[in-house]
This record gives sequence, structure tokens and C-alpha cells, in this order.
Amino acid sequence: MIRTIAAAVVAVTLLVVVGGIAIVGAYLRLPRGCYDWAARVWSRAILLASGVPVRVIGAEHIRRDRPQVIACTHQSAYDVLVLAMAVPVRFHFVAKKELRRIPIFGRAAAAAGHVFIDRGDRPAAIESLKVAAEKMRAAQSSAIVFPEGTRSLTGELQPFKKGPFLMSIQAGVPIVPTVVYGTFGILPKRGRRLRPQPVTLWFGEPVDASRYDHARRDELIAEVHARMKAMLDTLRGKAARVDTTLGAR
Repeated sequence: MIRTIAAAVVAVTLLVVVGGIAIVGAYLRLPRGCYDWAARVWSRAILLASGVPVRVIGAEHIRRDRPQVIACTHQSAYDVLVLAMAVPVRFHFVAKKELRRIPIFGRAAAAAGHVFIDRGDRPAAIESLKVAAEKMRAAQSSAIVFPEGTRSLTGELQPFKKGPFLMSIQAGVPIVPTVVYGTFGILPKRGRRLRPQPVTLWFGEPVDASRYDHARRDELIAEVHARMKAMLDTLRGKAARVDTTLGAR
């Protein structure tokens, strides 16, 4: 419980400071890199206060010379912190509009250029995805998406929404299958108490979305889903082998 309180205090305190900088920075037209730096500082501090070490695999698959869509599993609010801390290029999240309503956070995120989607309004959601695609092209900024649409209640990979893949096809950019493993045990959806443990972030080999068109979007979705499931199964298998080895000692 002490760890939970400490992480919450750090999160709120830095949110006020970093969020204020982002909001003021929008009026001053600060360079985009300032917002990414602020997000990394905020995320790294919370992860440190939470006692959550992060190991990154496959960072070489994140390109610095062109935008990409980073499609990630979603099992916990900590997924956002891990990604914001570890993605080594300019980025913006594509997130549900409900997050826009969080005091300070929502306004700061909007000021930083993150895109909010109204999942209950299909025309508005499509328009928001077009905006995200334009931002990728104009700012050479990668988009981070959670294709499951919401956090998993079981830790299993859920079916994917079509929007992120249509965005990738429209923008003509690769999709990077990405898995965050370990966050479900730290703070699952509807959880209130932290259970710190190591986390692995794995960036897989990019999938070339330019090989697909809108008529073949389901094939693209199936390929990315299969890759992410295989990555998740691999990490689970390694964790199970470690547990078995430790139990035998």
C-alpha cells in the first residue's frame, strides 16, 4: 500500500508540473520535442516510484527516419507509462476521448498533440484517425495505438478494432507489432493496489502496410494479431520456465 501511495503522489505532483509546462508550452509554441521529453520524465518517475524496472527488446525496429504505427497490447494503465518512457522517437498516442476529460492530463495531452477518438461516433472516429495520419506525415511522428480498444480483463489478447489499420494503410506507414508483458500483474483494469514486478517491452519486426489496401484490411489485422499473440506466448513461456526453475531449487 505504501508503494501505491508513493506512486500516486509522484504521479499527481509531476502531472501538475509537467502538465502545466505542456499547456503553457502550447501557447508559446515550444518545439514538439519538449512535450515528448516531458512525457518521458513523468513516466520514468512514476515507474521508478512504483518499483517497476523495464527491459526493452527490438528497439532497432523503431525507425528514426520515417513514421510508423506502433500497435501495442493493452493490459494496464502502466502500458502507457512504459511506452511513453521507452519509445525513442517523436510520437503521439491515439486514445479514447474519455481521457480528454481528466483534469490537467487531458488538456496537457491535447496540447502535446495526442489524438482522441470518440468510439461511439463512427464518422467522428474516422475523422480523428485521418487527423492522426496527417500528423504522422506532417511531423514525421509515429502513432501509438492500442488496437484492442480497451484494457483486457483477463490478460489475453482481444480482437482488434479496424481503425488503427485503416489509418496505417491511409498513411502508407509500417505497423510495428508491440507487446508489453508484466503490467497486467502490476495494475489490471479496475485494480487499485500496485504489485510491482519487472516489465518487458518488445518491439517486433514491422509489417509493411503499403502491401495492403482497404479491401484487404482484414488480412493486415490478422497478420498483426497473429504476430502479437506469438510474441505474447513467447514471453509467457519464458516466464513460466523461469518460475519452474526457481521452484526446483
